[in-house]
Amino acid sequence: MDDRGQASVELLAGIPALLLAGLVALQLLAVGYSVTLADGAAEAGALALAADRPARPAVRDALPGWADGRVAIEVRGGRVGVELRPPSPIRGLSERLAVDSSAWVRRPTGG
Repeated sequence: MDDRGQASVELLAGIPALLLAGLVALQLLAVGYSVTLADGAAEAGALALAADRPARPAVRDALPGWADGRVAIEVRGGRVGVELRPPSPIRGLSERLAVDSSAWVRRPTGG
């Protein structure tokens, strides 16, 4: 029995699995980073409300440029909600992996 070339064939068969595992790991990192960004952005919006300023610009300023078009902001009373879709090579996957965060603040009362 001739085993020459067996290692090369096994290596070629393993490369797609290794690439897939790497892409999954990178996607999980992107989702985790998006959670952190959404948390910070929601807090920035709530702090803006506490200072009697609009929350939406504060949320957008707290996010990096790639988040433009990937964020939904909801302001209701003293609650600021942020939904962020992480970067992904597959748009449908990005929408399914969307993360959200909210922060609440007691709004200032009259002067």
